[in-house]
Amino acid sequence: MSTTLQNYLERVFLAAGQKAFCLSEFPCDITKSSQEHFGHYQCTSSMKLAGLLKENPRKIAERWVAAINDPAIEKLEVANPGFINITLNSKFLSAFVKEELQDEKLHVLAAKKERIAIDFSSPNIAKEMHVGHLRSTIIGDSLARIFEFLGHDVLRLNHVGDFGTSFGMLIAFMKENCMSAIDDPASVRLSELVTYYKAAKILFDSDLGFKKAAQLEVVALQQGESEAIKIWKVICDISRRSFEEIYELLDVRVIERGESFYNPYLAQIVADFEKKGLVTVSDGAKCVYLEGFQNREGEPLPLMIQKSDGGYNYDTTDLAALWHRVFMEKADRLIYVTDSGQATHFAMVFAAARGAGYIDPKKVRVDHVPFGLVLGPDGKKFRTRSGETERLWDLLREAPIRAEAILAERNPEWSEEDRKKTARAIGIGALKYADLASNRVSDYVFSYDRMLKFEGNTIAFVMYAYVRARGIQKKVGINASDLIAKTDITLEHPSEIALALHLARFPEVIEQIVQDLLPNRLTDYLYNLAERFHAFFRDCHVEGDRAQNSRLLLTDLTVKVFGRGFSLLGIPIVEKM
Repeated sequence: MSTTLQNYLERVFLAAGQKAFCLSEFPCDITKSSQEHFGHYQCTSSMKLAGLLKENPRKIAERWVAAINDPAIEKLEVANPGFINITLNSKFLSAFVKEELQDEKLHVLAAKKERIAIDFSSPNIAKEMHVGHLRSTIIGDSLARIFEFLGHDVLRLNHVGDFGTSFGMLIAFMKENCMSAIDDPASVRLSELVTYYKAAKILFDSDLGFKKAAQLEVVALQQGESEAIKIWKVICDISRRSFEEIYELLDVRVIERGESFYNPYLAQIVADFEKKGLVTVSDGAKCVYLEGFQNREGEPLPLMIQKSDGGYNYDTTDLAALWHRVFMEKADRLIYVTDSGQATHFAMVFAAARGAGYIDPKKVRVDHVPFGLVLGPDGKKFRTRSGETERLWDLLREAPIRAEAILAERNPEWSEEDRKKTARAIGIGALKYADLASNRVSDYVFSYDRMLKFEGNTIAFVMYAYVRARGIQKKVGINASDLIAKTDITLEHPSEIALALHLARFPEVIEQIVQDLLPNRLTDYLYNLAERFHAFFRDCHVEGDRAQNSRLLLTDLTVKVFGRGFSLLGIPIVEKM
């Protein structure tokens, strides 16, 4: 059955509604029941139809139910003010999950293949990646994994900050003070480069001679002067090595397309906007004024695409990047994963791009995926004790250390090798899961203690359910693939039915994420799956039971759905805890 339960029921209700109401088009919304005792799904469209048919919504619901006769549905109930509660037939559900077990895609429907450009991570060259980059990196990576799983052609773009005034400062400083670093960049760590930058910034703000030299280096860099380019490449290479170590640890793949990549297109973007009459000169700067955008004083808010000194900025670069992704990369969908503070910027860039004809909403979908802040225990922006932004490297080192201490207490008999290997997976997985489990539009409080707990919506609790399921497979010792042809899945106990129903809903969750780009839907799903599997484990004995083979198939599907879910979140799997 190449469908989801939700889509199947929508088709049943649409066909019955056409018969009952003599309408070709009408609202038909099928949703998961808000409470389990109401049934498995609900249809809430009777209230919408009431206005269209000028009839009481409960009577509409009753007419609708009377027109439905489908073997997949066990029971239909009408509740005030016109809800239709739907309970599925257990034999239908059994057949559905057995098909899901045999489907490599787990009933997740492949849509028309698209080219999707996802802009995420985006650290700045010559600066350490910090805790804020964790959110962009893992949210973007998870979305990329989901679209790749669906069969789309995904461009994982890392729009690093690698151009501008700061590089003029750093080039000028390194020419005067760090020639050894330029000659032997392999010996320089990013932390040293950050120290150079801080020293250069102090000179830039206090020494007019150095400031002039730095500004001249910016011009030299923009014009491609060989010495400036050489030092700039050294700076980028030192930074890139550090970034790549983090990406390897997080198991993240990206294609670097920094601001410098789009530099050749900036002049043509400005010229194109001028040609189309979209530019207004304000105090020498070339600006685009867009309807609906104002500053705090209620004055028109400009999108500045060229500064009064002839230079370019983020607005120009982001327009050029968008143009390149649409016309050169031929992307069908553009996704930008950045902090919420950039929401207005991207709304203006998208509006300007539509005005210039770069985006046809009927052909290209564009989404900004904003995320909130990571907060410390005090509810303020997460910082070190010295007041600096927390480095990402420090978090990635600390989480496995804390996970290892917990595992040493729980499993003192483990070898050091097993403990360290598992602790690294659990520690990194905990960081990712805690972040992804928070609705991305909200801020969340960072806490090692909470994210490493074995209770609640944590990776430890969810992964333990997976380990339990794998334990059943190993204990029974029968390959589930050998049972599929000769074994039906029978659902009799309420815990069996609840587990099967939840497994069947996996493709519905993926469909939702494709639309609203909220990875926490998947973490919530896996948490609920863990709860249902723990209940199944408690109530339904597998080994040696008369229903052993049926329950083993249900366990096998649980393992596969957990495995796929972890993979889509980019979380490493462990086999024992």
